[in-house]
Amino acid sequence: MTTVAIEPASVAQPKLALVSRALRRIGFLPALLIVLIVLLVLFEPRFMGMFNIFNVARNSSALLIVASGQMLVLVVGGFDLSVGAVIALTSVVTAKVMAVMLEGAPEDVTLAIIAGVAAGMGCGFVTGLINGACVAFLRISPFMVTLGTSSIATGVALLLTNGIPVYGMPDAFVKDFGRAIWFGLPMPVYVSLSILVLVWIMQRRTTVGRYIHAIGGNVQAAMVSGVNTNFYLILAYTLCGMLASLTSLLLTARLGSGQATMSGNLMLESIAAGVIAGVSLRGGVGRVEMVALSALFLSILTNAMNLLKVNSKIQTIFMGIIVVAAVALDELAKRRSRSAREG
Repeated sequence: MTTVAIEPASVAQPKLALVSRALRRIGFLPALLIVLIVLLVLFEPRFMGMFNIFNVARNSSALLIVASGQMLVLVVGGFDLSVGAVIALTSVVTAKVMAVMLEGAPEDVTLAIIAGVAAGMGCGFVTGLINGACVAFLRISPFMVTLGTSSIATGVALLLTNGIPVYGMPDAFVKDFGRAIWFGLPMPVYVSLSILVLVWIMQRRTTVGRYIHAIGGNVQAAMVSGVNTNFYLILAYTLCGMLASLTSLLLTARLGSGQATMSGNLMLESIAAGVIAGVSLRGGVGRVEMVALSALFLSILTNAMNLLKVNSKIQTIFMGIIVVAAVALDELAKRRSRSAREG
């Protein structure tokens, strides 16, 4: 008869405590990211291919930028459902402006690029400004405001294109910018790292970052302290819109065309990246460096499902499950914290 040795509870408990302490020291998200990478390296040889690594780097860079803007809105106690529509509208407007200007003056390539980029960034600026003003001054629910502006931006993008991609952008924008490799890395990686550093500095080293967190933590207390809450609410939404436009510029330059259906699941993924990173849906809590890790985790997870040939519809379902699970865990953590304080 085969005997099975059962580990005494006195031995198992210290091991569990050791694992728990290690997770707390490393962090749950970094540990999960490491496990995912190790599993893919061991069981999926294509994961370490140079083309695949570049693909993950580009996708995570785009998600990091738009998720950084979403994080700012979440920290002030709102959220932005219009980022996907802003990405689509920016793509269409940028491509159309460049194409029209090049058609009229083919030699003015630099001017066409500047005008297209300015027009595209203006889409994010105006949309974010409208979202922020409606939330700050009219006290409309962020859900309703951003849902409405999302519908408007999507409609305008489709109206401008009739669903047909817009071509005619200069090679200097597409090849020398969107598809460029700088020092062995895709150009979007450098842009996303720059945004990461700038947002980190804003959060940790500036009054703007402190006020944004204060408003999300307790808006009434911030108002009593003399903080211009309306200004910083509008600023958060405006920055979110402009970062969504920047993401669109990178994607548009990479694809070489303006498309009204470009955003894909970036709106859902940006919220998921924030929640998984520990950004509170009630506001006041959020760190951009954790959002960066979360964006990388989601991009690698999506890449793994693509390599395993998981149906795209199932991937969408899976992403929705991740968002619901992350929100549920966030709510449970808050309840435990509240119970501990009351106890």
